[in-house]
Amino acid sequence: MRLSRWQKWLVVIIAVGGLLWLFERWRAGRENAYDSLIAAAAVKYGVEPALIKAVIWRESRFDAKARGRRGEIGLMQIMEPTARDWAKAENRLLLLHTELYEPQKNIECGAWYLRRLLARYTRTDNPLPYALADYNAGRANVLKWISGAAATNSAAFVQQIGFPSTRDYVESVMERHAYYRQRWRPPAR
Repeated sequence: MRLSRWQKWLVVIIAVGGLLWLFERWRAGRENAYDSLIAAAAVKYGVEPALIKAVIWRESRFDAKARGRRGEIGLMQIMEPTARDWAKAENRLLLLHTELYEPQKNIECGAWYLRRLLARYTRTDNPLPYALADYNAGRANVLKWISGAAATNSAAFVQQIGFPSTRDYVESVMERHAYYRQRWRPPAR
């Protein structure tokens, strides 16, 4: 039996639709795979779970095996010095570099670090953009961008961010943070 031209197109459309449906199911499953770990770290470190999830979304797209160009590791793209600081603060004697691939440790370390960064900028109208810029580009760069109105006005600060990639990072994480705040409820602990 030969298919007519329109029947072939219909088969293609159905196949593409099926593939898109499968991809969306896979993406949604991956995006929600760490929700209980995010909720636990949020409670432990006093950081909003939607913020942790937004950072993970931007840093690794929920890939626990992600590795950055500068040695960042895991879901929250943790650097080794940050991991050492976290381990010291948690009274852990030893933290192996490979342990950062473990989702629970990576998320806890990232949540601890976010809390620390948010605390640095409490004298501003909104510490979030400052903390996110610090997370992405480092404190030295944030200190360069804080001048004039940007010292306390987060909107002015975002406009003064000197790296377009960091400005994009801050804006996209803040947008995703707002999205998760509205549409995602972490599991109850």
